[in-house]
Amino acid sequence: MSNLWTDREVPLGLQCLFTLNLELHIMTIWKLAALLVGASLLIACNETTNEPSVTSTAKLAPDHFHPKGKAPSEFTKHKQAALRQSLPFTDQRDFDEQSKGFIARPEYSEIMAEAGQIAWSMGKYNFLLNDEDFDSIHPSLQRQAILNMNYGLYEVTNGIYQVRGFDLANISFIKGDTGWIVFDPLTAEETARAALTLVNEKLGERPVVAVIYSHSHADHFGGVRGIIDEADVKSGKVKVIAPEGFMHHAIAENVHAGNAMTRRLFYQYGVLLPASPYGHVDQSIGKNVAAGTIGLIAPNVTISEPTKAMTIDGINMVFQNTPGTEAPAEMNTWFPDKKAFWAAENITGTIHNIYTLRGALVRDALAWSKYINIALYEFGQDAEVMFASHSWPRWGNERIQEVMRGQRDMYAHLNNQVLHLANQGVTINQMHNEYKVPQSQENQWYARGYHGSFEHNSRAVVNRYLGYWDANPATLIPSNPEDSAPLYVDMMGGAQKIINKGQSLFNAGEYKLAQEIVNKLVYAEPKNQVAKDLLADIFEQIGYQQESPSVRNSFLAAALELRSGIPKGVSPKSTGPDIIRAMSTELWLEYIAILMNADDMEGITYRFNLIQPDIQENFVVELSNGALTAIKGFTDPKADLTLTINRVDLEPVMMQQKNLREQVVAGKASVEGDADGLRKLLTSIKPFEIDFEIMPGTK
Repeated sequence: MSNLWTDREVPLGLQCLFTLNLELHIMTIWKLAALLVGASLLIACNETTNEPSVTSTAKLAPDHFHPKGKAPSEFTKHKQAALRQSLPFTDQRDFDEQSKGFIARPEYSEIMAEAGQIAWSMGKYNFLLNDEDFDSIHPSLQRQAILNMNYGLYEVTNGIYQVRGFDLANISFIKGDTGWIVFDPLTAEETARAALTLVNEKLGERPVVAVIYSHSHADHFGGVRGIIDEADVKSGKVKVIAPEGFMHHAIAENVHAGNAMTRRLFYQYGVLLPASPYGHVDQSIGKNVAAGTIGLIAPNVTISEPTKAMTIDGINMVFQNTPGTEAPAEMNTWFPDKKAFWAAENITGTIHNIYTLRGALVRDALAWSKYINIALYEFGQDAEVMFASHSWPRWGNERIQEVMRGQRDMYAHLNNQVLHLANQGVTINQMHNEYKVPQSQENQWYARGYHGSFEHNSRAVVNRYLGYWDANPATLIPSNPEDSAPLYVDMMGGAQKIINKGQSLFNAGEYKLAQEIVNKLVYAEPKNQVAKDLLADIFEQIGYQQESPSVRNSFLAAALELRSGIPKGVSPKSTGPDIIRAMSTELWLEYIAILMNADDMEGITYRFNLIQPDIQENFVVELSNGALTAIKGFTDPKADLTLTINRVDLEPVMMQQKNLREQVVAGKASVEGDADGLRKLLTSIKPFEIDFEIMPGTK
């Protein structure tokens, strides 16, 4: 990958901006590049010390994907057994709704990507269908994982159909007068195309006349090129409809911290964990995210009003904007003639993330609750079916109102009761142990914290209102953990005493206490493999016990890295022309400023004009005091350099297909003034490495 100006190898790191917002959930676009397919790619052990492993009461599991992997301990088994007795498993309504309307499933269980890898596999999760209780999976999570095994074509109501189990999200098809209106065309072209093929085979072939993006996460737009042609959108033949702010948020939500979010995605989404009772089992709102080709076609219709009625191909719809809920730009849809309510990702089979562990701005639980309340009173009084971009539909007005009210109340309770406790002095580091779900909601499956655990969601509410500090001065400017850890180890009597005590706590089932001290040792002695193996054993048991797959995956992924180092694998490419072209020049310049190594530019001042005649955008870009800033709409006659290049000719540079010098030589760019400062600036751009350590001693 060449430098923007020279032929010197200086990657910009834009390829690392993959964020799934897979909330995926998502979920935004760059996450998806991290998603690896196939257990054979998942483990590449780094060199470790020859120290003996710690002996634990959790025996090695012969069918575990890792040679050091442990079976559930007796304490974990006991906890899972108690949950099987206490949870409301007699409530089978979700299973009835999950299977209702089934039409057909394809003969295949895998979908291949254009690049040759497996884009999607449901077959690897078939172990969930063997009618076996796994002590390595929280019983409630196992139930959710089985529900998310729905795979194929389903009828929602007359003229509304869904293909489920082809990606993290569902793709929905509404039968218009002349063609299909498609809601949320999945993450990848390959899976969206396969879904459209299945629908046309089973229901009769029809053209796609409109696409609706419910929100700005990639699993809801990335497959659009698998079902429509961009030329038809530009001509107006096909409508692409999205909420106000969609394009900005689809690209910008996670650009600035994209590399870090991608790395953290390895934990939240367990993308390097094999599908296994000991590894990845589910992602709560679907199985996982497809690893195919991602595209984006800009909408030609934007919904900016709070509610907007439209008729598309004979189908009457009312769009409800819900900004700042599950996504910064999101909208529900009401079908008045069909008494059907599309809940986007605002109401699914789980309480969602107020804070998503891969990293994102904290969401507003109170606003989320209020938008559900508006939908309840605007549309929920008449709805006979409610369907969404994840999970399964709900039928009957009583059931719909029950779920809408229950989720409305849960988000409101999270916001209000966390603040109730915070105003009495409960801090962000205590809240997850103090906040309690109301007893009336504990036995409601739709109110469980699969995607967003109540532990991390409750802390998120504190963070939104009060920030990360707990108001104790000792935590305001703390030492780095690797700097303070040796002091703890010394005061505790050295490594062996910590290992002995950690082992005894582990053997007693006191896993959270064990992690407190063993984690300190791992930070103090990152090459101590005995300590890392013991911490991995601790993390594994904690992971087995988690109801939230995001939390489970995080502990199990950390255990994998502690045992073997950061796994290697071949990931599909997720950035491409659609995504780069959709970045504004301003956003691109902001990211260049993040990539710049400020230490290299100490004491240098430089200013240049960037002029893009074809889109009539000008910027003054200024380097001073180690900061690179850009202001749109200005030029500076005293600038050191003026660079003139059409936006269309800048895009190959943004995509790293060309560098600036090549564009100048080709006559597609011109420079006036001193280019030396620009060369220095561009050579200061440093690549981001995706495999940075999270746990010490794992790289």
